[in-house]
Amino acid sequence: MAAAPVLYIGNKNYSSWSMRPWLALTWAGLDFEERVLPLGGPGYGKSKIPEVLASSPSGRVPALHVNGVVIWDSLAICEWAAEQRPAVDLWPSDPIARAVARSAAAEMHSGFAALRRDLSMNIRRRMPSPPPLPEDTKADITRVQDLWGDLRRRFGAGGPFLFGRRSIADAMFAPVCTRFRTYGVALDATAQAYCEAVFADAAFGAWEKAAIAEPWTIPVTDALYA
Repeated sequence: MAAAPVLYIGNKNYSSWSMRPWLALTWAGLDFEERVLPLGGPGYGKSKIPEVLASSPSGRVPALHVNGVVIWDSLAICEWAAEQRPAVDLWPSDPIARAVARSAAAEMHSGFAALRRDLSMNIRRRMPSPPPLPEDTKADITRVQDLWGDLRRRFGAGGPFLFGRRSIADAMFAPVCTRFRTYGVALDATAQAYCEAVFADAAFGAWEKAAIAEPWTIPVTDALYA
């Protein structure tokens, strides 16, 4: 019998890229082992600590080990999960909706650099009001809300997620919901309702609970806007 896949991830409080495939694998109902590699703190630098290099050829997490093969990209791991459990429909079944969902996921995968730069994921933290943000970050926040609103209007009739049912697009954007909550970003009604649906998801709740319980901190992230 083949061993269960092993997903190497970073700190759950901070690692948005780790959350994405973890949600997809969990939503797919796949059996996998997780191994947390604490990032940040003394002796850590530029994602090149030996433990990470031993688990991922890129020197970054997440990385999924499957039968001696390493898949070292978040979106690629999500795609692998979808292929293992096609009946779960981690992508919408309609071809047009599926193409749009892939477009949205890819935009999150490669875009929103300013949002990622200025609103680092920090699940435990709550700011009472948003910090002053540069125009490119504000533009990213607007684009995210416009995208979510468009997807909900066009494809969301079957449930509270972007395409009604949970999909990889939701896995890609779930960390963004936490960032908006962390930094007190005011959202329009549709975006806020979508984030509440993500927060109510059982798999997200399990990740969040583990993140809150973690003993590790990354001081530079915690000091952002302090």
